[in-house]
Amino acid sequence: MECPACGVEIAGRFREGLFQLLTGEEQEFLEEYLLAGFSIKDLAERSGMGYAAIRTRLDRLIANYQALRQNEEARKHILGRVASGELSAAEAADKIRSLDNGRG
Repeated sequence: MECPACGVEIAGRFREGLFQLLTGEEQEFLEEYLLAGFSIKDLAERSGMGYAAIRTRLDRLIANYQALRQNEEARKHILGRVASGELSAAEAADKIRSLDNGRG
């Protein structure tokens, strides 16, 4: 990461926010929905899509985001178990890999 104003750089591994883990299409849809004031009616007028199509996409977006949150909570739980000595690092890595593969 780098600050464009002062040029300070920070290097390392950073965790993305959950919104960054949405697909590009999901992010674009969410942005359009936001710009329409979170109004399905206004988004329908702007995009030409019907209410049912927007509602379906919105429901799918919500479900995907909920899955990301559940995955994140499960990941934190696994790491907590490593910290408490209940799981080895290798066991935790396997469990986290299986979570990541489940997103699919």
